Amino acid sequence: MTTTTQAALPSGIVRYEDYVAQQKSKPTNTNMGQTEFLTLFTTQLKNQNPLDPVKNEAFVAQLAQFSQLEATTAMKGSMEKLTASLTNERLLGATSLIGKTVAIPDGPVIVTDTTVSQGIINLPAGADSVAYQVFNEQGALVKTSTMGPQLAGDVTLAWDGSTDGGGVAANGTYRYVATVNSKGAIFKAPVSTYAKVNGVTSSVVDGTTLLEVDGGKTMSLNDVKRVGN
Repeated sequence: MTTTTQAALPSGIVRYEDYVAQQKSKPTNTNMGQTEFLTLFTTQLKNQNPLDPVKNEAFVAQLAQFSQLEATTAMKGSMEKLTASLTNERLLGATSLIGKTVAIPDGPVIVTDTTVSQGIINLPAGADSVAYQVFNEQGALVKTSTMGPQLAGDVTLAWDGSTDGGGVAANGTYRYVATVNSKGAIFKAPVSTYAKVNGVTSSVVDGTTLLEVDGGKTMSLNDVKRVGN
């Protein structure tokens, strides 16, 4: 039996079968980036018809596209670095709030042996009357109170910790619900409460700066409208 051996190919020449296998193993890139554009551009120049070369206008237009692509790529990198830098600075600046109190929209009402969180509602047009209710963590009504006419601006809901039954609310977390009567219109008003900031974190989803406050609640720094001592 005669054994056939393949002759070695000259350096730089690849068998067709090997070339096909190499191409299949390469990842497919469906997006045209800076490298792909430059390759396509130079290939077009190399293979243009000498009798009908690319017109100057088209040549300049393609150079302009390449310059724009290069500038856009550089700008994207710069914006990513700027965004990361601003996020870090924002997080560092927010650490100054640790230990201070901030007003939290629909925040918890913390009751302890010595303090009760106050609530704040904003009344741009004032009110004829304001009624507020206090609910415990189980959703049970603990206290109902009514306030008289209020001027425009911020109004404080100063609950003293007493219950409708004449007792004292137990230590824990509660919630305010305020109803406003203003010029014949009755509506619910959002209530903010003060809570101490215990920590600052950055969201892994979108980089938003988050504040960890009393009551186990987390809020965005963007929602802070008032800061206390």
